[in-house]
Amino acid sequence: MKAAIGPLLLALALAGCNASAPVAMAPQPASTNITPPDFKLPEGRGCAGDVARWQAIQQNDLNMGHVAQSVYDQIQREIAAAASACQAGRDGEASAMVTASKRRHGYPG
Repeated sequence: MKAAIGPLLLALALAGCNASAPVAMAPQPASTNITPPDFKLPEGRGCAGDVARWQAIQQNDLNMGHVAQSVYDQIQREIAAAASACQAGRDGEASAMVTASKRRHGYPG
């Protein structure tokens, strides 16, 4: 009988060593994967509104880390070209350029 008590005491002692006290978890940093609550898409009609909204979406996505800087830079060139067409009075062309840029980069048109 005494021989069976030894392993039992050893098992209880080891079980006590494996028990852990509650450990306080460090606070996690705030996520940048969420659009800020005060984010609002620009209003506006026609190509000027299309360009302004696409620009705002891209800035927000860059801030959240959803788009790489190199892709953002490429999209900025596309936005600048669309803005130039818009300012030149080529509204349909400018809006189509924004739509094409969105599709090219995986955004809904």
